[in-house]
Amino acid sequence: MATQSILKSVNIKGRKGVRDLVNALEQSEKNRGKEVTMSRTVYEVKGKEAIKDFFNGHAFKGLLHE
Repeated sequence: MATQSILKSVNIKGRKGVRDLVNALEQSEKNRGKEVTMSRTVYEVKGKEAIKDFFNGHAFKGLLHE
């Protein structure tokens, strides 16, 4: 998971909000999820040019800004 996605400020108002957050965190600790084994090679595409190259010729081509 990207670090940026978990480093966010959270403002909680009221006792119910605090209780709900604590309960959610406790539940997430108990339900860790399943172990996953990748069936294909996985790699991270970094940099503007590498991303353009990756999407070149795909249906997503029109989504990239030049």
